[in-house]
Amino acid sequence: MPSPKQIYTAPANSGKTEFNLSLVSLLDHAIANHPNEKAFNQRYKDGWQAISNIEFRDKSENLALGLIELSAKRGDKLALFTDSDLSFALADMAALISGLIDVPIYLTHSLKNMKHILQQTEARILAVSNTKLLKQIAPILADTNINCIILWQKDDDLPEQADNIKNIYSYGEIEAKGKAIKTAKPEKIAELKSEIDAQDLATIIYTSGTTGIPKGVMLSHENISSNVTASMTGLSSLGNGSTETALSFLPLTHIFARTLNYGLMWKGISTYYSNPEDLREHLQEVRPTFFAAVPRVLDKAFERIIAVGSSLAPLKKSLFMWSLNLAKNYKLDQKPSGLYAFKLAIADKLVFSKWRDALGGRIKTIIVGGAALRPELVINFGAAKIAVIQGYGLTETSPVINYNRPNMNKAGTVGPVLADTEVKIAENGEILARGPQIMKGYYKMPEETAKVIDDEGWFHTGDIGEFDAEGYLKITGRIKNIFKLSTGKYVMPQPLEDDFEGEALIGTALVIGESEKYCSAIIFLNNETLQNQNIDIDKALENEQIMEDLRKIIRHANGKLPHWSTIKKALLLTEEPTIENGILTPKMSVKRNVVLARYSDLIKAMYADNEDKLEHARVIDI
Repeated sequence: MPSPKQIYTAPANSGKTEFNLSLVSLLDHAIANHPNEKAFNQRYKDGWQAISNIEFRDKSENLALGLIELSAKRGDKLALFTDSDLSFALADMAALISGLIDVPIYLTHSLKNMKHILQQTEARILAVSNTKLLKQIAPILADTNINCIILWQKDDDLPEQADNIKNIYSYGEIEAKGKAIKTAKPEKIAELKSEIDAQDLATIIYTSGTTGIPKGVMLSHENISSNVTASMTGLSSLGNGSTETALSFLPLTHIFARTLNYGLMWKGISTYYSNPEDLREHLQEVRPTFFAAVPRVLDKAFERIIAVGSSLAPLKKSLFMWSLNLAKNYKLDQKPSGLYAFKLAIADKLVFSKWRDALGGRIKTIIVGGAALRPELVINFGAAKIAVIQGYGLTETSPVINYNRPNMNKAGTVGPVLADTEVKIAENGEILARGPQIMKGYYKMPEETAKVIDDEGWFHTGDIGEFDAEGYLKITGRIKNIFKLSTGKYVMPQPLEDDFEGEALIGTALVIGESEKYCSAIIFLNNETLQNQNIDIDKALENEQIMEDLRKIIRHANGKLPHWSTIKKALLLTEEPTIENGILTPKMSVKRNVVLARYSDLIKAMYADNEDKLEHARVIDI
């Protein structure tokens, strides 16, 4: 392991950070340098409607002035409970212009967490996309300071719980108030912008957390704007303005999608707002050149590709498998040459072009973050002329710390360090980061802040990792997830869990064994895969072929491990982990403590070899 004194920085010419920028200035930069008539695109029932970045700025400014007319003051909190589209982007920019601090709320948060967030921040204004979402959050509003609601789509079907809130407006009504002020006092916007300092608090984003109540991460304008400029300038293959088309479908309440949204805005790129449910349809309508995703999206896309290829007629299936084997030998850091390049060109024309067609036909770059990504996906898509770029970061780091670049891309890693950022590995293997993107702290939680930011400014990520000889970072686990067997050996579960979750049969996996003699796995079967194979979910645990397939998967993974950390048994479940049943966080991370508590009786029965105690579950020996 490298010395804890060794500090890693960005390679030369891999991005440039611009400092002292407000997030509002990113929009002004785009209008001055990359004006685009179709910068922002919203899907309505009758199709896509575009507005230019100039119109977006005008609407945001009017909304900002309208909010001030409603007695909003600099430093007030505006909560965002919206879809991830223009209703979010406009309210967010309006808050930034007017000096408000916005507080996005995950649509999947529990009412308990929503109330905690609104009460702790003392938010007075709530922006909501529609009355459907208003009805979702309305039950807790009486226990908060909310006294004004603005609706993107307002109608008369308001929930009864909102009756005591007298100030309910549509975005349009607020914009009209602001437009009148701008007409009477055209200098007002310039005055507002002159009051914005790059160190001002821009947003408080509450992390979903796998344990405990959410913590509010305080991010300044510069925290995010420095991350935008450093990361986007490192994407050398990404153009500006209308030369690129981006499809945005990840939640803007999460820092990954939000920072990227500012980046696309800064470059004036045509951005189309979508959602996971409509993604396949919108890929064909929009035909993006660029999008960001979490690994599961690519996993599913590749699973569909394999399923289609496997169902082809014999001759076409042979060609598909030949192309797939060819892709496995693709080298990201080498330009194909000779006979391999010739074969690759044939495969591209006959097979890989169909892969691109499934993603709209024009896709060039996919940015991936949020969880581990299987290396073979990076390689296979790379062979198909689709650059899959994986990065790493946290809400607390705005978010990017490390990321691969188009010309510096190594599968299985999260890339070199971001420009003007420092990263080192502590003696216990923890990844530490320092730079302009590190949060101001946790809101009203100075003791929690002190636990993660030390006296030298290093942020302690809680993740374990290692750098290779070329300066690429690999994430190997989470400190809090390491456990100790009764034999005294320590086990890091994440690498094995990542291997399992890359298999189509497995939806979610946890490696367990705290204080036991050996490791076991809790495996939630992938119900979507079972349905695609016409397997009755209720009878899946009785299907001996599935059991044997799972044994092969686990044995193969065991072959990569020291004997004491191999899986000896697996507890199989068909219940689907969801946010609603409390197993997943709003960011789709597994709550390990919840799983261990909920299935404690089954776990005890497995280790006691007492199969009589198993209900709606099955244990297999490996």
